[in-house]
Amino acid sequence: MPADTVSVTGWGRTAPTTARLIRPRTYEEAALAVRDCGARGGIARGLGRAYGDAAQNAGGAVLDMTGLDRVHAIDADGGTVLCDAGVSLHRLMEVLLPLGWFVPVTPGTRYVTVGGAIGADIHGKNHHVSGSFSRHVLSLELLTADGQVRTVVPGTPLFDATAGGMGLTGVILTATIRLLPVETSLMRVDTERAGDLDDLMARLAATDHHYRYSVAWIDLLARGTATGRAVLTRGDHAPLAALPRRSRARREPLSFRTARLPAAPAFVPEGLLSRTTVGLFNELWYRKAPRARTGQLQRISTFFHPLDGVPHWNRVYGRSGFVQYQFVVGHGQEDALRRIVRRISERRCPSFLAVLKRFGGADPGWLSFPVPGWTLALDIPAALPGLGGFLDELDEEVAGAGGRVYLAKDSRLRPELLAAMYPRLDDFRALRAELDPRGVFTSDLSRRLHL
Repeated sequence: MPADTVSVTGWGRTAPTTARLIRPRTYEEAALAVRDCGARGGIARGLGRAYGDAAQNAGGAVLDMTGLDRVHAIDADGGTVLCDAGVSLHRLMEVLLPLGWFVPVTPGTRYVTVGGAIGADIHGKNHHVSGSFSRHVLSLELLTADGQVRTVVPGTPLFDATAGGMGLTGVILTATIRLLPVETSLMRVDTERAGDLDDLMARLAATDHHYRYSVAWIDLLARGTATGRAVLTRGDHAPLAALPRRSRARREPLSFRTARLPAAPAFVPEGLLSRTTVGLFNELWYRKAPRARTGQLQRISTFFHPLDGVPHWNRVYGRSGFVQYQFVVGHGQEDALRRIVRRISERRCPSFLAVLKRFGGADPGWLSFPVPGWTLALDIPAALPGLGGFLDELDEEVAGAGGRVYLAKDSRLRPELLAAMYPRLDDFRALRAELDPRGVFTSDLSRRLHL
């Protein structure tokens, strides 16, 4: 098997560590890699879109699973697909959309693998309707530390530990996924402005149930009466009848088209994303948004994955990289959300990628992130002075409100707060100790948080 000693980071490009990168091409090679990964253990890795250190393993092995990328079977009548864990959501869209099916959940990038989607139990703009990705997994095959390949189904402890388990229960080899039927590859989108955070939350709470997908870009540099002002975007898959007659879209309603811009340069000067530049961007973005617009047709890639059109967009933060911080607080904890937004605004954190969403019901994964409530995600340049201490304070606020941070995006949470955030942590640790007593599956994240 190809193997190289390389420096590995998450998408945030912080805290690189060196590992032996192994690229299995068959299930048998994956089993050999697990058996021979050495004293420092191994962890599966997909397309590297976890922001923090979840798919890093300093001094050990990292299994690049993207070589296992076959789509094995599609039930075009029943709406299911059986595929390898290394298949990307982008590839599934290419294959499934012409057949009238869409992935049940997608995050802000389509360049994640199915295995990564399960391991992080990803969520999207439709969590309030559809839950997280693992709710739509009918079964999966899991290579465990003893070399066995186990068929794992929902409702079992092993499934609940694997969904959101950050790859620490084993290597996912295949999954069978339930799909969403669609008539077109376009979205019908409504956009409106909200003047402040309370206005935004009121709009989301009042009308979210009318939409399958809902998200708000929020200006975290706005202050005073404009604190938390936002652009709210909601929509659903456009029906065939919504497409203009005698148009290309009507003739090819299920064609999957994406836009691609030039890649971000390999070198970007430090400090490019300053409070001044991000403040200017935020002002222009808010002002250019319509006060209210309904029924706009957008490509799937435009609505769900605008940043995918810019290859290597994470470079714009410079060599120091960036931290993505995402937390959730439950319904009834709106005051905690207001305090956190106000603190970020007063701290003048230069974030131009900040989104607020509402989560629906909790997912069954023991370490799954979503719980009913409000989730805010923001990107912050890692070189911002005092950032670590400031985020530690926000962690305390989140934990005190009964909330949690998202492990797939974390790179710096203190381990003593983890149990307060994830009440099934002891169950996860106990199952992992029984299933993998030698600690074959390990990562920088698991060592840092004592998972």
